[in-house]
Amino acid sequence: MFTNYIKVFQLIAAVILSASVYGQKNDHSSFFPGKLWPDNDGNHINAHGGGILYHNETYYWYGEHKGANSLAEVGVRVYKSKDLINWSNEGVALEVSTDPNSEITIGSVIERPKVIFNKKTKLFVMWFHLELKGQGYAAARTAVATSQSPTGPFKYIQSFRPNQKSWPQNFELSQTQENIEEQHLEWWTAEWHQALVDGLYVRRDFKKGQMSRDMTVFVDDDDTAYHISSSEENQTLHISKLTDDYLGFSKEWVRVQPGGQNEAPAVFKHKETYYMITSGLTGWKPNKARSFKAKSMFGPWEKLANPAKGKNADVTFFSQSTYVLPINRAEGIYIFMGDRWNPKKHSDGRYIWLPLVVKQGQPAMEWQDEWSLDQLKYISDNHKAD
Repeated sequence: MFTNYIKVFQLIAAVILSASVYGQKNDHSSFFPGKLWPDNDGNHINAHGGGILYHNETYYWYGEHKGANSLAEVGVRVYKSKDLINWSNEGVALEVSTDPNSEITIGSVIERPKVIFNKKTKLFVMWFHLELKGQGYAAARTAVATSQSPTGPFKYIQSFRPNQKSWPQNFELSQTQENIEEQHLEWWTAEWHQALVDGLYVRRDFKKGQMSRDMTVFVDDDDTAYHISSSEENQTLHISKLTDDYLGFSKEWVRVQPGGQNEAPAVFKHKETYYMITSGLTGWKPNKARSFKAKSMFGPWEKLANPAKGKNADVTFFSQSTYVLPINRAEGIYIFMGDRWNPKKHSDGRYIWLPLVVKQGQPAMEWQDEWSLDQLKYISDNHKAD
């Protein structure tokens, strides 16, 4: 009998907990940035560094399944939702391999997965940052997998060092000339930085392909897809046009903000202007977000102000950008998606989702303890979005 009372108490406690961890409510009708976010099973969503695919009136959230550390032990998890608040766990979309010779074997690093749909091939295409097991962050590769279903299973195809034997389109002919002496310049000196801006690492990696770490993908209105990643030892962003099937690189690419030290890129389009939000390089510690805009994906990209506004804006509300989700482009309504990393317990990382508007050519987001989708139109009107 006593055992039965304990079981009843545990059940009641679980119900109370599931109702309280997400802002003292059990209807899950609001966002509570930074709080635990339970899925349909009552477990905190495990989809870090993620992105959203909207397909057939359904949202799919892909992200890194985190365990005790940053190494891949499970793979890429996917969740499904109709309202962006209540999510069902659809399992592992891309599973790590038990084959020690596989590039995505257990113990590799799989980060920032993004999925796009190719209308011609009818395939769902996943891109992600890949580091090979036992090599730390030296491999600096990007990888691709495909599936016939948005929930997977995704089949791993291959990894790349992008744009092998291809010069960026915004490179001068003089910049293609290798200077052996510059390879031995001391880091963080004025001479080294000038050489970096001039293409030091582009020339170094020309034959084997360019580095690719933090990344995202973006599909334009004409269905052209672009791969955006932190390259050149994380000092410069590269924007590359993908092939028509989204499975490779077209060798059309540009450098953005050489020497600017940007990572965690998130790209979106408002009207006819492209915007990008990034972070600086401070490891697991949050920093002040940056923003940029351009009339073409290939630039030139104009540097803007910090898109975060208000209290704790200088640390982007203790988060780092991962994706910007369009809700209504015509009315200038978007959602900023960020990660609040927890390096002491990776699986406990929280999600910072906030309304984002474009005001006078500048993306802007303010902290909200609680907000709902119903508020988005009001927030947009209140900020007089462009």
